[in-house]
Amino acid sequence: MAVTRPWIKPEDVRNYTSHNDVSERPDEKLAFDIARAELKIIHLTNNKFEDYVELPEPVRIAAILVSEAYAKNDIEAAKKKIKSETFDDYSYTVESSVIDLDSLDLDELLADYIVEKGIGKVKMVLRSL
Repeated sequence: MAVTRPWIKPEDVRNYTSHNDVSERPDEKLAFDIARAELKIIHLTNNKFEDYVELPEPVRIAAILVSEAYAKNDIEAAKKKIKSETFDDYSYTVESSVIDLDSLDLDELLADYIVEKGIGKVKMVLRSL
């Protein structure tokens, strides 16, 4: 039996996250975040994990991390963002807390599951006679 998608459930993301906004997100929206995360992992690894009986734990962890990041970033994008504002001698700055996917260390989690690209491609070298 092969691994089927979705790899994780919305409850997995809710159990992991420390962001209240993400834990209150509806299942339908979390399902979209999970689907996007799975596609991102498939793209990064060039591996659909169809040959696995059970999804490897590092891939499962990566799916949860990326799903949470997509959910948090979507919530932050919907909020009104004010970077800085000044009134006479009073000023304030509001910063958004967007999660950068590069900060999730996906390379370390997924390194063992990367399938070499180039399958089905031909490289031809010609020389003159």
